[in-house]
Amino acid sequence: MGFDSDIRACARLVQRGDPVRFRSVMASPINLRPPLFVIYAFNLETSRAAWVSKEPGIAEIRLQWWHDTLEEIAIKQSLSSHEVVSPLATILSPRSAQNLKRLVSARRWDIYSEPFENAVSFDAYLYDTSTTLLAAAADSLGAAEISVVKNFGYAAGLARFFQAVPRLIAAGRQPLLSLHEADLSELAEMGLSRLREARRRRVAVSKQAGFAFLAGWQTGIILNLVRRSPQSVKTGLRPPSAVFNSISLSARALTGRW
Repeated sequence: MGFDSDIRACARLVQRGDPVRFRSVMASPINLRPPLFVIYAFNLETSRAAWVSKEPGIAEIRLQWWHDTLEEIAIKQSLSSHEVVSPLATILSPRSAQNLKRLVSARRWDIYSEPFENAVSFDAYLYDTSTTLLAAAADSLGAAEISVVKNFGYAAGLARFFQAVPRLIAAGRQPLLSLHEADLSELAEMGLSRLREARRRRVAVSKQAGFAFLAGWQTGIILNLVRRSPQSVKTGLRPPSAVFNSISLSARALTGRW
């Protein structure tokens, strides 16, 4: 797949809206970048749905449109031209398209102010948003054992969710079941345990699919920061310096040790 106008449009979307994933794609071999740009552009469009309007009904309509579009991709139905949908239809397997419908459905939590009911519902949100995205990205590149995808996807999703907490609080949300420091540290340790288990099974992920895991290159840094300084979750996690980020990402890309 080359860099046609749709791929370039997806790349611009990711560059503007998701710079962490954009940098991870740019650290990947050039021939692997197009599917990653497209899948991350799709993720960006669905994650924005809850924030583009104060009207829940409008956000619901946007998400339903993506849900229906994925169903059409899964059954190979003819689709209208769209800068994200058109290349997405050529990249996704029917299985990935069906699985990503769970991501769209999970994004409905973002629309409303109700907190998660319990730990099970919170974990399900992380799996449906982060793990399904990673699974689709990895599947577009090569083979990856699903248990590794689930563990790494959970850890990466948790790290990103921690980063989003101040914004969610400012929007009047109750993002986590508990904001007590001991509970935050325990949750971060759980994420680190999943991360360690995923990395222990790194050999079960092909070299090509491993580049999809690069999007979570900051995961360990963020989770360790929360474990040590849980109070920073509410005030805002300070990311590592740009120089450290660049060195860390480059090293993981070169060695394959995501």
